[in-house]
Amino acid sequence: MPGSKLSANRRRQEYDYILLGAGCAGLSLLMRMIRTGKFSGKNILLVDKAPKTTNDRTWCFWETGKGFFEEIVHRQWSSLDFLSDTYSATLNIEPYHYKMIRGIEFYNYCFHEISKHSNIELLYGQAGGMVHHKEGVTLILDDKELEPGRAIIFNSIYHPPPVSKRYIELLQHFKGWMIETNSPSFTADKATLMDFRVPQGHGTAFVYVLPLSATKALVEYTLFTKELLQQEQYDKELKSYIEDLLMIKNYTVSEQESGIIPMTNRKFPFYYDGAYQVGAAGGQTKASSGYTFQFIQKQSQQIVDCLVADKSLDTIPATPGRFRFYDNTLLDILYHKRFPGKKIFTDLFKKNKPRQVLRFLDNESSIADELKIISSLPTWPFLKAAIRQW
Repeated sequence: MPGSKLSANRRRQEYDYILLGAGCAGLSLLMRMIRTGKFSGKNILLVDKAPKTTNDRTWCFWETGKGFFEEIVHRQWSSLDFLSDTYSATLNIEPYHYKMIRGIEFYNYCFHEISKHSNIELLYGQAGGMVHHKEGVTLILDDKELEPGRAIIFNSIYHPPPVSKRYIELLQHFKGWMIETNSPSFTADKATLMDFRVPQGHGTAFVYVLPLSATKALVEYTLFTKELLQQEQYDKELKSYIEDLLMIKNYTVSEQESGIIPMTNRKFPFYYDGAYQVGAAGGQTKASSGYTFQFIQKQSQQIVDCLVADKSLDTIPATPGRFRFYDNTLLDILYHKRFPGKKIFTDLFKKNKPRQVLRFLDNESSIADELKIISSLPTWPFLKAAIRQW
């Protein structure tokens, strides 16, 4: 099903649902709607600025059993290395598996399925906002107007809010190289979750390594800082890590990827400006870690369950306040550099069982787990940060 461009200045069309953004959140929601078989009689519009033709990102997450997108999991591991100067271990995370989905395979899979459904229209254009009036809402796409009637709108397009001293605004930014070697250089059945042996001069920094085979791996350099680096700085750190820590001298870079994930203590509303906010736009990025993929999947399923049951979307529960509090406390420490992030994550994995840590990072831990994890972290920095966030 090819996408179309708006051909007139104003276009009227009755839709039941409109999804703004064909990224992870928009496509995950639409795919779950399709799989129910309950929306074939509904007119659905999917809007994005341009076709998805490149492998622009890689999503990594952990889960038990087979997930919704199991067919396109590119690689998965049950053993993960955690490395730092003072503690290193191979973590057995069973019954979890750490899974990797490549962006281009995700897009191709979703759009192939979407193309089978004539009730779904794909429209390309730059979303410029919404104008509200008594008849409903007008969408601005490029310099054109689209009047969709009384459609339920889901927006996954994240627009950074204005900078405010009231909030912590930290960035998780990364650059990755897919490297290939002539001789075996990786253990294919084990990935590196975090390697903190890299310099911490810019802020909290680590590398993760995802082997696809004995001679091919994605090596990604990641930072939690207020500001981005120059491109040559990312390249320098990647080169240094590969050659000095992995001890690989001869390799080729076959692919590159980079990205920026917001980490903030802002509270994102679920419904705003005439649309339900999903994905990063709706606060589904975990503030303290940047993990997003699985939170998007949980939210998408909750939305679809409500739509199928004809229940109000307002009945979907918000993230429990205690998890936001934990995230904001850690953000406060990282943002103000009150204690080294490297030391915090080292203590977290050194003093707790891997499965407990993963449940905690998924917002699925018990109070007992949380008390144990909190007690394993440095008391005074966390207590002071907790008081400030409270």
